[in-house]
Amino acid sequence: MKPVILGVAGLKLRPEERALFLAHRPRGVILFSRNIQDKVQLAELIAELREALPEDAVLMVDQEGGRVARLRPPHWPALPAAGSLKTRPEAYAHGRALGAMARAAGFDVCAAPVLDLHIEGASSVIGDRAINGSGMPWVADADHALDGTSARWTGAMGRRIAQGILDEGVTPVMKHIPGHGRALVDSHTALPRVEVNDIHDHLPFMMNRDLPWAMTAHIVYSAYDPDHPATLSKTVIERVIRGMIGFTGTLISDDLAMHALTGAPADRATAALDAGCDLALYCPGDMAGNQAILEALSHGD
Repeated sequence: MKPVILGVAGLKLRPEERALFLAHRPRGVILFSRNIQDKVQLAELIAELREALPEDAVLMVDQEGGRVARLRPPHWPALPAAGSLKTRPEAYAHGRALGAMARAAGFDVCAAPVLDLHIEGASSVIGDRAINGSGMPWVADADHALDGTSARWTGAMGRRIAQGILDEGVTPVMKHIPGHGRALVDSHTALPRVEVNDIHDHLPFMMNRDLPWAMTAHIVYSAYDPDHPATLSKTVIERVIRGMIGFTGTLISDDLAMHALTGAPADRATAALDAGCDLALYCPGDMAGNQAILEALSHGD
């Protein structure tokens, strides 16, 4: 299998997508709102994907609760943002609900929990997605170090969410390692640079280093590598993610189509894998990008 998880275009698997997947065998597919209409349609699409993908491929959904939800009412229940959770039992129940929803819909992997910290004055792209969100009293501002209380709380609550997902037989993905909370711009639209080096930003990931999957951040951490975002930085992946944090599981990139990165889709995917990511993630579902990535990864087979 090729070490990539790809998006698809619509509500049904197109013949050209099926042929591409049969020929090049990606590791899996991720679905978004554009792919999900209701339970019947989703079940049909997932059956089509299972037939086209390798037997042990994965189906992934980006489902956190709050504003990041692809399974939505009226067909699926609304879950709150992680920043509203106040106790460990609440966090565990939240994880169980996420995992049960994903499993019942046919998914193997759920992209949660978010272990980034809510930092006052930083980009709102994290905001209440952070477990120490606006409801928590302990936040720092983007120019100063953070008290460890908030980081430890995030790590402990994140563990309960992840355990709930695991207990439903679904793989959680902690994100965005080594920490997105201090970014001043949204990496969907531009490349953030983080100048403050605070070990507390990494602490929630350290506390969950034994989880099976983690997703990288498209952020330049100047103290570690002033030239490359973490996703494309061998230095950050080896020294910080694998070294300082101690994560040993499957490392997947964030969506390589985000505007924090530049270059052709295939170049982005190969750069992420060369830097040390185990899987490249490319979400838009465009046929040209999917084909280019899979063909680039097929060279040398």
